[in-house]
Amino acid sequence: MSEIVSINEEKICPENFPERLIWFGMVWTYGFYLIGGLYIVGSVLGWILGFYVLLKLWLQTEETPQRQKIAIPLLAWIWIVGMLVMEVALIIGHLDFNLPTSLIIKSSIGWAKGWALLALYPLAGCLQIRPQIIYRGACIIGFHTLLLLPLLIVAPILHLPEILYVSPLKAVGGPGTTFFDVSLYEVDFDGQIRQRLFTPWGPALGFVGNVYFALALREQNRKWRWFGIIGSVVMCYICKSRLAQVCIVLTPLFTFIFSRLSRPLVLMLLGIATTISGILSPLLLNALDNFWTKFKEARAESTRVRQTLKEIAGYRWQTEAPLWGHGVVEPGPHLVEYMPIGSHHTWYGLLFVKGIVGLLALAIPMALSFLVLLVKAQKSETAQTGLTILFILFLYTFGENLEILAYLFWPGLVIMGMAFMPIRN
Repeated sequence: MSEIVSINEEKICPENFPERLIWFGMVWTYGFYLIGGLYIVGSVLGWILGFYVLLKLWLQTEETPQRQKIAIPLLAWIWIVGMLVMEVALIIGHLDFNLPTSLIIKSSIGWAKGWALLALYPLAGCLQIRPQIIYRGACIIGFHTLLLLPLLIVAPILHLPEILYVSPLKAVGGPGTTFFDVSLYEVDFDGQIRQRLFTPWGPALGFVGNVYFALALREQNRKWRWFGIIGSVVMCYICKSRLAQVCIVLTPLFTFIFSRLSRPLVLMLLGIATTISGILSPLLLNALDNFWTKFKEARAESTRVRQTLKEIAGYRWQTEAPLWGHGVVEPGPHLVEYMPIGSHHTWYGLLFVKGIVGLLALAIPMALSFLVLLVKAQKSETAQTGLTILFILFLYTFGENLEILAYLFWPGLVIMGMAFMPIRN
């Protein structure tokens, strides 16, 4: 027992090049945020790790020790192909609507900083990276969040400015200035005060908080685990996102059940629960309907904007560009507070921008990943975490655009990539 305790209390330190990149990329999150460099770091880091994988593949020979050899699993290849198809759909969509070459180049750079990361970071899971590095990094970010909590509470009370400054690094280009500014709080268009910390908007903080929550649960050191869990829960609360608060409750339940489907007791309990739910279905459906109504009424204006954006995107996709999409998002009317058409929903965004081809390019890798991780999760703890991350990503496809926030939740993608690897004894 004393040996286990000593191992759990051991200081986690990076041991090789990819671990150092990931470690400093995580523990310096707030430092990069203060200089406005978080978007740049998250985007560039994925490409560095991806090129490092290729370099290792190029240099390895038959004499390379087996444990040091790089083997890219099939699922990683499927994600690579899917994200390359995204780029093809992007180019064809631009050509279909006679958009200028300069815009194709600009959009392709955006693809490299967005969709491409959904393939590059899982690819990095092939490297010799210990998951404990990522778990501890998530807990440290949670700890830093707790240290900043008093300032976040008093800032709106003292009427401090919402945005302290915008980093000059915005000159490198990005989706908007919110990706490069330092904010103490924000006032939503319906008048609510919410926090977004190092993310570009409030719901994005809830997204990242859920990913860190899933990672912090795997930390072995009890002290750091509680820092990570509490910090993640705080993120999900102060962002005032309904999806974040629902997700952080559903995710542990989902993981517990789906990672134990091979156990007879769990199957028996699921059978009993299914029978009881069938008998009580009228009451359960009524309760679910009431919950959904209250869920939408909690922030009625936000719900209206999101629903209208979906309807506009769906209609224009069907009538104007069903196969390859429009190539780019377009500014919305005043009815949706000028929010871009194709935003706030990954699936409708893909249909509008990249058509049915783009939607399948994401849906197929996600579906295959779910099936494989579901099987592996019955025996592997890393696969259980990977399945949890995939579940969070799926839930957030209905409230966010995944690609635009990949630079933030990339630690979860690396863990998912580790879970794609064959289970080793």
